[in-house]
Amino acid sequence: MRIGLLCCLAAALLLLTSCQDLMLQNLANDFGLAVNQDVLDEPTIVKGLKEALSIGTERAVKVVSQQNGYFGNQLIKVLMPEKMRNVADMLAQIGFQRQVDDFVLSMNRAAEKAAPTAVGFFVGAIKEMTFADARQILKGGDTAATEYFKAKTAAKIYNAFNPVVAKSLDDVGATRVYKNMMKTYKTIPFTNPPGFDLDQYVTGKAVDGLFSTLGEEEKKIRANPAARTTELLRRVFGSSR
Repeated sequence: MRIGLLCCLAAALLLLTSCQDLMLQNLANDFGLAVNQDVLDEPTIVKGLKEALSIGTERAVKVVSQQNGYFGNQLIKVLMPEKMRNVADMLAQIGFQRQVDDFVLSMNRAAEKAAPTAVGFFVGAIKEMTFADARQILKGGDTAATEYFKAKTAAKIYNAFNPVVAKSLDDVGATRVYKNMMKTYKTIPFTNPPGFDLDQYVTGKAVDGLFSTLGEEEKKIRANPAARTTELLRRVFGSSR
């Protein structure tokens, strides 16, 4: 009786171990991870993923925070707000195109200045990541990690960006240019100046651009061996799907 019970327990333990190994193997296959048994353990997988995310977020912030990080990138450039298009077109027609161009440039400069604020929030989200989070990211699509960061940090980053953007808009002259534009526009007969929150608009576009860039960096690490710049990343993300 006792021997039979011990055999059953041993079989159960063997089955449990096999299931755990299979789960890790499946995670590896889903994300293109290396299949070496010394690599496929929970701490190494999570550590490799966290390192990949740390590098990806650092790159994304660095890209958008440099001069022309927003202004020079057509995918994330902060454009004239839709509500302001009629104002901009009208001012351009009467000789104020330079004023319009200065306004667009200054909005992008404000976004570039705000971007470094995001680093601390990304670091915090990475530290809080559980194995369940890692599993979901590994089994997700090409931007699953970016979606994780959005869920964890987007609201916090927006709130942190807002005062920085407001100050930057003043520092780079966007607020002054905007007020001058509206003052000029009001002198044109039969016009109705639109209501518009400049700080809110630029903050929203700055956050959207940051996550868009982060998504592109994530795709590179998943698909491009050249983007795996450390030994751990080469070990963990070393095989193709």
